[in-house]
Amino acid sequence: MKDRKNDVIISGNNVELTGGMKAHVLEKMERLFAHEGDIIRIRVELTFDVTRSVLEQNVARVLIEIKGNDMVVSVASEDMYKSVDLIVDKLDRKLRRRARLMRVKRKQTHEVDIPADLPKVAVGE
Repeated sequence: MKDRKNDVIISGNNVELTGGMKAHVLEKMERLFAHEGDIIRIRVELTFDVTRSVLEQNVARVLIEIKGNDMVVSVASEDMYKSVDLIVDKLDRKLRRRARLMRVKRKQTHEVDIPADLPKVAVGE
């Protein structure tokens, strides 16, 4: 599998992005690439918001650019590493649900009702 580190864009608002934090985010995002091959790019935005309560000051927001509708998820907690872990779990569930629904949709075909009357053709003539 090709190296997908260049497909993850990490930015921070009011947060100093350390090497350890970037490595943690990249390590966790690899799990999402393993589930879904159609991911084009992942944008991760880590924010420290002083206007929120102490238990929700560290916000992680992720935008996944994927074939079809893009996914946007946001999680807030008291620790930035915990926010990253929670958001990856949430995105993992969403991607698995999306894949499952696409499989079900593909396997459950339905009859097509044509509103016009078609002429009958005799078999064996």
